[in-house]
Amino acid sequence: MTTKPAAAAARATVYGYPRQGQDRELKKAIEGYWKGRVDADALRATAADLRRTNWHQLAEAGIDEVPTGDFSYYDHVLDTTVMVGAIPERHREAVAADPLAGYFAMARGTQEVAPLEMTKWFDTNYHYLVPELGPETEFVADSAKQVAELREALALGLTARPVLVGPVTYLLLAKPAPGVAADFEPLTLLDRLLPVYAQVLADLRAAGAEWVQVDEPALVQDRTPAELNAAGRAYRDLGGLTDRPKLLVASYFDRLGDALPVLAKAPVEGLALDFTEAAAGNLDALGAVGGLPGKRLVAGVVSGRNIWVNDLGASLATLGTLLGLADRVDVAASCSLLHVPLDASVERDIEPQILRWLAFARQKTAEVVTLARGLRHGTDAVSAELAANRADLASRATSPITRDPAVRARAAAVTDADARRSQTYPERTAAQRAHLGLPLLPTTTIGSFPQTGELRTARAALRAGRIDTAGYEERVKAEIQEVVSFQEKTGIDVLVHGEPERNDMVQYFAEQLTGYLATRHGWVQSYGTRYVRPPVLAGDISRPEPMTVRWTTYAQSLTDRPVKGMLTGPVTMLAWSFVRDDQPLGETARQVALALRDEVNDLEAAGTSVIQVDEPALRETLPLRAADRPGYLAWATEAFRLTTAGVRPDTQIHTHMCYAEFGDIVQAIDDLDADVISLEAARSHMQVARELAAHGYPREAGPGVYDIHSPRVPSTEEAAQLLRTGLAAIPAERLWVNPDCGLKTRGWPETRSSLENLVTAARRVRAELLA
Repeated sequence: MTTKPAAAAARATVYGYPRQGQDRELKKAIEGYWKGRVDADALRATAADLRRTNWHQLAEAGIDEVPTGDFSYYDHVLDTTVMVGAIPERHREAVAADPLAGYFAMARGTQEVAPLEMTKWFDTNYHYLVPELGPETEFVADSAKQVAELREALALGLTARPVLVGPVTYLLLAKPAPGVAADFEPLTLLDRLLPVYAQVLADLRAAGAEWVQVDEPALVQDRTPAELNAAGRAYRDLGGLTDRPKLLVASYFDRLGDALPVLAKAPVEGLALDFTEAAAGNLDALGAVGGLPGKRLVAGVVSGRNIWVNDLGASLATLGTLLGLADRVDVAASCSLLHVPLDASVERDIEPQILRWLAFARQKTAEVVTLARGLRHGTDAVSAELAANRADLASRATSPITRDPAVRARAAAVTDADARRSQTYPERTAAQRAHLGLPLLPTTTIGSFPQTGELRTARAALRAGRIDTAGYEERVKAEIQEVVSFQEKTGIDVLVHGEPERNDMVQYFAEQLTGYLATRHGWVQSYGTRYVRPPVLAGDISRPEPMTVRWTTYAQSLTDRPVKGMLTGPVTMLAWSFVRDDQPLGETARQVALALRDEVNDLEAAGTSVIQVDEPALRETLPLRAADRPGYLAWATEAFRLTTAGVRPDTQIHTHMCYAEFGDIVQAIDDLDADVISLEAARSHMQVARELAAHGYPREAGPGVYDIHSPRVPSTEEAAQLLRTGLAAIPAERLWVNPDCGLKTRGWPETRSSLENLVTAARRVRAELLA
């Protein structure tokens, strides 16, 4: 079919771009600054070079309008907190003395001052810093960053569009500040915040902005009438300003629903909507409200979150339908490309056939440009690209790599009984307590320990061929010996082996399972300077041989105390991978669960009495709309139980979750039927313990008392006080003592001191209980 050219010339754009650089230059510069090896001016110069490189890449690829302001040293929500002057009281002195050092203090904390809470950005694995607001919060505009970056792009001769987190989303993401009543609603501050946005918009217009993108992803979630009214009021006020650029209100990750008519009638010049499968419904809803006459529509038809090549023909068909629904239609990715790696073309270890199926940020940019050209000039203008794309799609659809009949037959044979433990929790816990003999308030850690310089050197030497596998494994054994010895001396009750053999909690397993592919350069920001390389789940999953038994068994041989077997759960294996999009997620989860079930059973057979199956992504992957959640939770909890249900009653199953909002999935946590759960709680001041208690959660739990995403060492009394707070919600016989998360990213000195304080705190509170 030949598509006619669009009446108005379609432009190509993106909402944001990866920040780190091809070789993670930003990470290295920031961490050098933290260690005193890089000064502030050198860090700023590196950042400016990366911004210029990104903009040049986008412009040279054919992007007509580049984003500015999306670049960040740590987090764009934290940048917004600075922009609106909502600096927490405890950080104001540091920010006033040195804005850059104070910025990082808000993100990471100091020994004296706690950082801002951190949690997941909607249903992604990106973490943002939660704003802390209260009735006394006063906002003050600081547009310096946004204006400076706009001017940088304009000086290069580029058409640039600043990107801001919208005022409604900012307030809906915020929490009451410490000491503020828990029922305080930050959205009540909207009328106080809007004048600050008005000032920022005026400053950007004065600096040369024609358009400003205002991101409101919170509006794709279920919103109350009051929240929708607040959104309507916000954009009536901002749209009514005379001294402002044109406004493009952007949403992504899901359908807008009831918020669409609110934004459609607002006095703004454009809307950006997600038209990928993730936001099914936006197309029909746009037609139902009569389209956007007189407005600009930026259509997100290329997924900004997965790494599979786009179906260009289907996207052009969608764009053709949209032409009659707006004054002009431009083409974009569905969200910021922050969520995908930078460039697939640099991968050398992936088969060329499979590489054709992949599109990272630079390839997605090319897809956006191709679609915009096809929309401008008709399909004949992009016929070669469409033909190549059809061939790539057909190659993937027919490849034997994607299907394994034996795996599919095993998954189809699963019954309800396979996902149920043989005894109830009360029966199991009695057997486990008799078997393990643990004290009141048992102590443990989440799994990983710091990865030392010696270990990293050995790993690099192995890759480079300077040492053989045997030499590398001797280094791993030495690390395990040190970790086990430290835990015994410190007095930890349930030990871990420290995971020195693991490069990443998902990648390590993916490299040993069929159906997965690993990248060498596919880095994606998780938080701050923490980057991960999500593996690519391309085909059916199975486990050829044991993955962890050898190292867990070795660690157990070094001690009489129980050593936990450590696995990553099926939902997290999916969430922290780039998962296949050619079958339902539930089917893929069942395949992964069966592979992990084999590992759990082998660990138990080797004598492991405590097995932890981490599911930190269970809440992260929760659909944004309540109507979509029951189906997801049904297959997600079944996958966990399928992984763990084959063990004896006296084998204790743990799970772990961190840095998310748990209150709305407590029933799902219950449905996992784990014997013990450990959760992040230090930054949120034991909020999750109260949520578990309100639900009547009947099992054992370890709400964290040590925030591992900050370099500060919690004192013994600080940890003890958090324990006492936890005891107000969870009975002592069911309360564990542990950090918030794994310790891989921390250094040994702070880890030693923090865990010693944690154990001392547990002993102190235990003595109080037994007195």
